[in-house]
Amino acid sequence: MTGTALVTGGSGYIAGFLIRQLIANGWTVNTTVRSLKREDEVRGWLQVDNSKLNFFAADLENDAGWAEAMAGCSHVAHVASPFPLDVPKHADDLIVPAREGALRALRFAKAAGVTRFVLTSSMAAIAYGHGRARDLYNEADWTNLDNPGVMPYPRSKTVAERAARDWAKAEAPEIEFASVNPAAVFGPLLSDDLSTSIEVVKQLLEGKVPMCPDIGFGTIDVRDVADLHYRALTAPGIRDERYVCSGPFLKMIEVADILRANLGDQAKKVPTRRMPDWLLKLFALVRPELKQLVAELGNVRGGDSSHAIKTLGWTMHTPEEAVLATAHSLIERGIVKV
Repeated sequence: MTGTALVTGGSGYIAGFLIRQLIANGWTVNTTVRSLKREDEVRGWLQVDNSKLNFFAADLENDAGWAEAMAGCSHVAHVASPFPLDVPKHADDLIVPAREGALRALRFAKAAGVTRFVLTSSMAAIAYGHGRARDLYNEADWTNLDNPGVMPYPRSKTVAERAARDWAKAEAPEIEFASVNPAAVFGPLLSDDLSTSIEVVKQLLEGKVPMCPDIGFGTIDVRDVADLHYRALTAPGIRDERYVCSGPFLKMIEVADILRANLGDQAKKVPTRRMPDWLLKLFALVRPELKQLVAELGNVRGGDSSHAIKTLGWTMHTPEEAVLATAHSLIERGIVKV
């Protein structure tokens, strides 16, 4: 199967690898960026057959450009969504563009006659707000928005995915809708534009984290995230599917251990000790952005990816491969000086 697919957020980490995989398999790809001023830059690091790649300016919160981007497309991967490093002052700063962007993409997809729509959601829409009663989650689970402790980012991903699913079912039953729900994404870099999860490895290598707090995340390689999107776009029978996209859950100290065990002197600044919980809580009194980390102390939010493995034949790199690919890219690009 080939044709024309739209991948939104073409300058993003996951989107870049998905665009590469689609074009390598014979697809023509339309992609959106907020400004066409970035087109030459993005083409430069994607390094694909440029005759197969078309750019359109479109924003999550504005209708302009979406009809043109969708024209002629049978398949859509809606990857674009805000993911800031810092916690916004207002949850709606994330929730509104995430929800409205997904619904906008769906509306224009319906108008263009798109037959399949894959939404990039997140483990953040699955594994939050449940307390510590469980440590492994699957496709049937949803983040509990009734819990006031759920932070703006997982809240935004949950609201956006639910809204998109409900709209697709009610308003566009002709479209096969599915979501891919990645955990923290690591792996090789295509550009110097770093995603939020990459910052974890960067700060460890730079020694900006003196000790590792008792927090962690499911890990997944960006190449595997793109591959699962590709399979969801092209495999038969994916209507209403939801795919957990997560390898093992690693604590931050385990990520540090991987770096130190494999990078020798390049990891000389990587911390070796765990941070006492009381110390992180003390830091959070003077640095409010750390409050979200305090809320995560001791939590384990693993993802069970067996459904995608069994039904789509999907496979994963090891977390060591993903973390070390990130580290090597950061060092080779000179983003981290060691």
